[in-house]
Amino acid sequence: MKLASWNVNGLRSLAPQQNLFAKQTPNYWEIFLQAVRPDIFCLQEVKASPEQIPEAMRSPAGYSSFFSACRTRKGYSGVALYTKVKPLSVVYDLGIPEFDEEGRFIGAEYEDFWLLNVYFPNGGRGPERLDYKLRFYDAFLLFAEKLRKNKPVIFCGDINTAHEEIDLARPKENERNTGFLPEERAWLDEVVAAGYVDSFRHFHPHTRDAYSFWDSYTYARERNVGWRIDYFFVAREFMPRVQKAEIHSQIFGSDHCPVSIVLS
Repeated sequence: MKLASWNVNGLRSLAPQQNLFAKQTPNYWEIFLQAVRPDIFCLQEVKASPEQIPEAMRSPAGYSSFFSACRTRKGYSGVALYTKVKPLSVVYDLGIPEFDEEGRFIGAEYEDFWLLNVYFPNGGRGPERLDYKLRFYDAFLLFAEKLRKNKPVIFCGDINTAHEEIDLARPKENERNTGFLPEERAWLDEVVAAGYVDSFRHFHPHTRDAYSFWDSYTYARERNVGWRIDYFFVAREFMPRVQKAEIHSQIFGSDHCPVSIVLS
């Protein structure tokens, strides 16, 4: 079983679109499905409610889909989960209104595990937003740990923080920037201490220049000046089931690329 996660930065933008020069962009949606072939996949930053999404992307053949859209702003945030395996249950909220209203969370319960798809907040735009991000972090981990009392938890998504210096191209230059602040990285230390395994680092402990996000305004992807901020964290007790973890940097269509794990 392959699980994938991708911050798409606008789901509708993955469909072919004609530009000013009458050239059509590739069908990034189909390229992703055919290249990665996930059994379950989680999307972040969908930026649309289900009725705004083309049918082919809302209900692809063989998948059931579930959406959590932002309740306060159109075209902002939002997550989606697509699955070939019918979940036992689906949850859309952490139970805290200030976090739930932005459509950042959706979870699916399967027979052997919980899968939590999360678009964690960005800490930019001032101290209030950084505080919001850190409080969201803490609330999410408490929620995940409650679920974990009954069965193992896998959580994935855009965490918006690089954990170690190896996880971004320019660590020294970003020590005072959100996404690599000590207090943000400290929360990832807590996640690891709680018994969650960074699946990519488990299989690729010394791999450098492996990133999942590149700033589009500076054409950073062409130079591979990136950040690894998209993760699959797996409860330690479930790690024997994980066979592989990958970053699919050959998939375009967003300023992020998909990441995936394979379960036995």
